[in-house]
Amino acid sequence: MAPKVDRFVSPGKGNGLRATANIRRGELVYSAEPQAACVSNKWAKNVCHHCFSRHETLLRCSQCKMARYCNITCQKLAWPVHKSECKCLRSVLPRIPTDSVRLAARIVFALLGSSKGNGEELYTLEEHESHLSSLCEQKREGLSQLASMLQLYLQEEVSALDQVVSSLPPSCQDPMSLMAKVTCNCFTISDAELQEIGVGLYPSLSLLNHDCGPNCVMVFEGTKLHLRAIKDIELGDELTISYIDSMALTDDRRKQLEEQYHFTCCCQRCDSRDMDALMASGEEATCCLLKDALPRLDGLKAESNWPELLDLCKELLSKAGSSFPAENLSKLKVTDVALDACIQLGLWEEALEFGLKTLPVYRCYFPDPHPVHGIQLMRVGKLQHFLEHITDALDTFKQAYEILKVTHGDAHPLTSELKMKMEECRCELNQ
Repeated sequence: MAPKVDRFVSPGKGNGLRATANIRRGELVYSAEPQAACVSNKWAKNVCHHCFSRHETLLRCSQCKMARYCNITCQKLAWPVHKSECKCLRSVLPRIPTDSVRLAARIVFALLGSSKGNGEELYTLEEHESHLSSLCEQKREGLSQLASMLQLYLQEEVSALDQVVSSLPPSCQDPMSLMAKVTCNCFTISDAELQEIGVGLYPSLSLLNHDCGPNCVMVFEGTKLHLRAIKDIELGDELTISYIDSMALTDDRRKQLEEQYHFTCCCQRCDSRDMDALMASGEEATCCLLKDALPRLDGLKAESNWPELLDLCKELLSKAGSSFPAENLSKLKVTDVALDACIQLGLWEEALEFGLKTLPVYRCYFPDPHPVHGIQLMRVGKLQHFLEHITDALDTFKQAYEILKVTHGDAHPLTSELKMKMEECRCELNQ
């Protein structure tokens, strides 16, 4: 365990993590491998189930037909973890359990396979909160169904289920309590471009409390989680992250936090509602038009219906008009989706046009170094570079680097890729 953090009782929040030394902005605070992790069902065909890297084609497990790997090496390295899961998957085919059920099963296998606890952990699954007593009846019913699915899923591999479960930590023996702990405490694993590709449990980092204006961010390298400071932190200060997308209205953020994590956020940003007026700016009818269209856009994106998606985005933006504020959250989301659609369709000039429109808004909503802003700059820079706007590309890449060297660090593969892009631009300009 790195000596930069320790566990403490955070006033009004319960357990938390605090700094045991002064930490500079951009410093790596903590790194952790998951106790258990799994690729999301949505990306099961495109992401290696061992190293979590994305590929167009992957080797498929010949037995369960679901797990996929970069190569034989990844497959062999994954087998000690996958062998128990493989039997369970085969027993329920063609159905595939939810991500949370598969993760819970992997946690059970990890607990049963460990001869002793990890002495470096500040927090164990045994100590995680389930929040069962505070759940409404509808949520309890949903968890009950997940718990039943978990029991059915485990039966093939764990023949004497009751006997084996009794060897688990006491608070993990009840399937419903285990599912509640998993759904409340697991982390979404993302790739280099912040696309969600899996879920994992990182026990010690579950101690981190939420703030809508946090002093730390988490980025992933495969399944390894890196916690980095984005502000200077003094000895004794609490370390915080944002559990959710902070680019949302206060009431929407609070609602999501209450429903998913069972607390009401009273951070400085929520109490001041500092960005709400700007995020909701613009004529009300147009705000409603754009906001109401977002679920339809999400559906078309899920279907990869890029032509219809782009047409709808253009229609919405045309109706909003150029005078409608770019800072309106719904307009920003529509513009971002249009950017994605153009990239998928190979419409590079249009993609760059949409991308450039988003950058001032991202700069406004992410004044501190933030991975989302850095990634957006990098995307736009790649478009500029491809279209041979070399001077503009180098400038955009430099802006991205100023952010990513803080949020990801110089050694991260994404930062290395960015430095290589900047060098390419310099060489091309020199020629």
